[in-house]
Amino acid sequence: MKTKMSKRFKDIENLTKDITILTLEEAVDLLKKCPPVKFDETMEISMRLGVDPKKADQQVRGTVALPHGTGKKIKVLVLAKSDKEKEAKESGADYFGNDEIIEKIKGGWTDFDVMIATPDMMREVGKLGKILGPRGLMPTPKAGTVTTDITKATKEIKAGKIEFKIDKNCLLNNSVGKISFSKEMLVENIKKLVEAVIKAKPSAAKGVYIKSMHLATTMGPGLKIDVQAI
Repeated sequence: MKTKMSKRFKDIENLTKDITILTLEEAVDLLKKCPPVKFDETMEISMRLGVDPKKADQQVRGTVALPHGTGKKIKVLVLAKSDKEKEAKESGADYFGNDEIIEKIKGGWTDFDVMIATPDMMREVGKLGKILGPRGLMPTPKAGTVTTDITKATKEIKAGKIEFKIDKNCLLNNSVGKISFSKEMLVENIKKLVEAVIKAKPSAAKGVYIKSMHLATTMGPGLKIDVQAI
C-alpha cells in the first residue's frame, strides 16, 4: 500500500523540487522557510572528505568554538580528585566526582554530553573505554578534555566549543545551531566549523579535500552546498 505523504512533506517537496546545489546562505534561507514542527530543530552539516580514515596520518579531528554555540544545553561531567573536584563544582559542571561516578558509569549511566578528566584520572577512565568509546564520550588531550584547567575547559564547552572528527566512511557530521537562530548566526557558525576542518587537513591528504557538503535540519530536507562558494 502506498504511504500517503503529509501536507508538510508535500510543501517541502514543492520548495526543493527544482533545487540541485545552493550557496550556504541560500541553503540556510530555504531550510528556515520549510514548514515548522513543534520543536526547535537542530541544523546539521555533513561533509565528505577526501582522506583515507584507515591511515593514521590521514585522521581529521579537532575542536572549534562556534561563535553562537549549538543552542543545546551541554551536560558536562568532570572526573577529578581533591582540590580539582572543588574547582569542578565552582566551574559550572553539571556532575563531578571520582570513584563513585566511575562506578555509576560502569553500571550504565551516561547521562552527560561531555566528560572532562584530569590526567591523574585517566588510568581509571581508560577502563571505561567500552562504554565511553562507542558513544564518543572518551576524553582526549587533543579535544582539550584531559586537562588540569577544569574551569577553562568547562566554560569553553558550555559556551559552544565542539569536537569534530571523521568516521570510517569519510564523513564528518556536526550540529551547527538551531533553526530558531538567525540566518547570520547559522552562517557564521558553519563558516567557523568549515574553516577549522580545512585547517585540520592532514599533510598526507592529496586531491580534493572537501568532496561534498550537505545541510539539513532534524525533520527537514538535506540540501547540497556549493563548497567552492564558501
